[in-house]
Amino acid sequence: MPRLALYTFGVLKSPLADPAPLTREFYDIGETVYRSISQHPGYLAHAEAADSSRGGLFEADWGAWGEFTVPAWYDKGRTAETAALATTLSLWTGLRPAFDAVYTGVHRGALNRRYDWFERTGHPGHVFWWVADGAIPLWRDGVSRLDHLHTHGPTPHAFTFHRPFTPDDTNWPRDDRCRSR
Repeated sequence: MPRLALYTFGVLKSPLADPAPLTREFYDIGETVYRSISQHPGYLAHAEAADSSRGGLFEADWGAWGEFTVPAWYDKGRTAETAALATTLSLWTGLRPAFDAVYTGVHRGALNRRYDWFERTGHPGHVFWWVADGAIPLWRDGVSRLDHLHTHGPTPHAFTFHRPFTPDDTNWPRDDRCRSR
């Protein structure tokens, strides 16, 4: 049975290493959000660095998730001191569980504050695609799909909550589409 991959990417207003209160608040809320989402029904896994350190995304060992990469248009820092991004790569059993995890609970509260922390870039902030059972999506897959979504809009290759596709590449049934609340 196919699984759903979700890649998110956002450019922060200040580097993760910035000691400012808003940056610390974002980082602290992020840890709570990850704990909550990892216990949500339908969640399977997310990319996690084997040697996780605050801001050290580019140098980290991501194991089966592949080498860490970001969209070409990201023009901020790439070191632990200068990286100003937040990104995730995760696997889900389906669209509805992912939607429920994103638009309820502590993540919903964080989502409501996204413009306190993130720049408006003109690029999509998330993308979905279906992967074969047992497959682990790579960071470069997420970047490629996000770029495809930005260039072509939602397609079976790269889609959003608001315009989803089924695993067999058909439009999601209109009455069962996820819509933000």
